[in-house]
Amino acid sequence: MTATILVTGGTGTLGKLVVPQLTAAGYAVRVLTRRGGASGEGISHVRGDLLKNEIDLDGADIVVHLAGGAKGDALAAKNLANAAAGVRHLVHISVIGADKMPISYFREKAGAEQAIRESGVPWTILRAAQFNSLTLTVARKLAGLPIVPVPGGLRFQPVDERDVADRIVELALGDPAGAVPDIAGPSVYDVRQLVDSLQGKRRPKLPIRLPGKVGRAYRNGDNLTLTGATIGNRTWEDYLAG
Repeated sequence: MTATILVTGGTGTLGKLVVPQLTAAGYAVRVLTRRGGASGEGISHVRGDLLKNEIDLDGADIVVHLAGGAKGDALAAKNLANAAAGVRHLVHISVIGADKMPISYFREKAGAEQAIRESGVPWTILRAAQFNSLTLTVARKLAGLPIVPVPGGLRFQPVDERDVADRIVELALGDPAGAVPDIAGPSVYDVRQLVDSLQGKRRPKLPIRLPGKVGRAYRNGDNLTLTGATIGNRTWEDYLAG
């Protein structure tokens, strides 16, 4: 009998990479979305809403939780974990620094992790660095300014989402492993390096200091994992070249 994997966020940046790999591995995949969608070979779309607690996991053996946003992640994860009673394995993608960064987005991620840890469902949590695609968006916006602000101490460790997808699939098809090593890119870059790595006219840069707890957290590297991380294969330079 073919095992069924339910994926939240299956139409997002990471989900679009994960779902085809799961079906190629021989699993039946159900993608939970608010709007539904066209089903294909090995893939079905089911309507649901994590924040409204409209979740049908009937028949799912494994749940891969990739959905996320700026608000509501903790509640969504709590509702999903409560609905997942009896599921063999719940895999969740989180972010490096979830328990350290004094920013609401990270606090939501920490709350989501806590909900899953306390659910009683066998779980695996993977924390990832900033995706290359997100890092590129930030760098392009800054590069387009007449003067580029360069916050001192602000660094990124961009990881290719394809490497993250490969790791998520590996974890989903394995046994529940709890908190696994973070996944990050091979190198760390400051804002100046990221902006300068883009093609085009070089812009003048203005050093600035991030104030308060947020500034201290970034200067401490709380959004980074400098030792002990799983390192992705694709570099930032590879991503730009592609």
